Amino acid sequence: MVGKAQRKKRNHHSIRDISRAARTRARTKDLDQIHEDLKPENAEKIKNALPDPDLPGMGKNYCIPCARHFTSPEAYEAHIHTKLHKRRLKVLKEKPYTQKEAEAAVGLTTDNDAKRIANIMNAKKDEMQQ
Repeated sequence: MVGKAQRKKRNHHSIRDISRAARTRARTKDLDQIHEDLKPENAEKIKNALPDPDLPGMGKNYCIPCARHFTSPEAYEAHIHTKLHKRRLKVLKEKPYTQKEAEAAVGLTTDNDAKRIANIMNAKKDEMQQ
């Protein structure tokens, strides 16, 4: 006899999932690292890399913009036509921020002399107008 079908228990496992997602081995490359890989000299190194038995497809079918290895050339070709790949290409069209731009956005500029000189010039203009 077959028993009554039971519904799936909805056990709470959120902490486990968060810790799994935060693992270092699960991290993907950041966009600035991928921009470095897309430079011609680095792209040649990646394309001409020696076969690695630890990587899928011996490391020969690698998508640089997505930073993913594929098991076969067919899988790689199928990936090129996917939305994920096209979205990644669209995101990578933007120029990455430099460290100087990031510091300027926060307000940590190193152009203190230029600001000080501008303030002195403005003060002199105010004195001359009065």
